[in-house]
Amino acid sequence: MAVFVALGAFLMTLAGGWTAQRVTDRRHLVLGLAGGLMLGVVGLDLLPEALEAAGDEVFGVPAALLLFVAGFLLAHLVERLLAARRAAHGADEHEHRSPEAGLTAAAAMVGHSAMDGVAIGAAFQVGGGMGAAVAMAVIAHDFADGFNTYTLTSLYGNARRRAVAMLVADAIAPVLGASSTLLFTIPEGALGAYLGLFGGVLLYLAAAEILPEAHHEHPARSTLLCTVAGAAFIWLVVGIAE
Repeated sequence: MAVFVALGAFLMTLAGGWTAQRVTDRRHLVLGLAGGLMLGVVGLDLLPEALEAAGDEVFGVPAALLLFVAGFLLAHLVERLLAARRAAHGADEHEHRSPEAGLTAAAAMVGHSAMDGVAIGAAFQVGGGMGAAVAMAVIAHDFADGFNTYTLTSLYGNARRRAVAMLVADAIAPVLGASSTLLFTIPEGALGAYLGLFGGVLLYLAAAEILPEAHHEHPARSTLLCTVAGAAFIWLVVGIAE
C-alpha cells in the first residue's frame, strides 16, 4: 500500500515540474511562487517535524535548530566557494550562476523526496489511518517539490535536459523511499537531524537566491502575492494533514 500511494507522489512531482516549464513567460511569478512554497515547506513542515523527531538539546538549543543553522551556513559556504571558483576562471559571479549549485540544490530536493517516501512507509507500518494522513500531506506538497526542483535546476543555468532529468529523479525518489521501508527503518533521531539540515539549506536558497531573483526585474505586487500564496498553500496542506 505504501508503494502504491508513493506512485501518487510520483505523478504530483511530475505535474509540478511540468507546470514550472509551461510558464516561462511569467518567470518572475514562477520564482515568487517557488520562494513562497519553499518558505512554507521549511517553516511549517520541515522544522516542526525535525524538532519533534530530534528532541535532544545541545547547550540548551534543540539539535534540529543547530543543524538548521548549519545547513543555512553550509549552503552559503558552498555557493561562495563555487562563485570564487568561477571568478578565478574569469566569470562574473553577479551575471552567471554556477550550474553545479543548481544541481546540488536539486539533488537535496531528491534526497528530501526519498525521505518523504520513507515517511509514507513508516506511517503505514504504524497504521492505516496515520499512513493515509502522511500520504496526503506528501502527495500534496510533492507538487511543490517538483515545481521547485525544476526551477532550481534551470535557474542556475543548467540545460533543460538536466532540469528534466532531476525532475524525473525527484519523482522516482519517493517510490524508492517507500520501497526501502520494506527492508529497514531509519532511526527517528537521524531523520530529525536530516530534516533540520535540509531545512536550513532550503531556506537559504529561498531567501538568498529565489526571492531576490523573482523581485529583481519585476518588483510587482503580483510577484509578492504569488510568494504569499505559496506559503499559504503549504499551510493549508499541513493543516489538512493534521
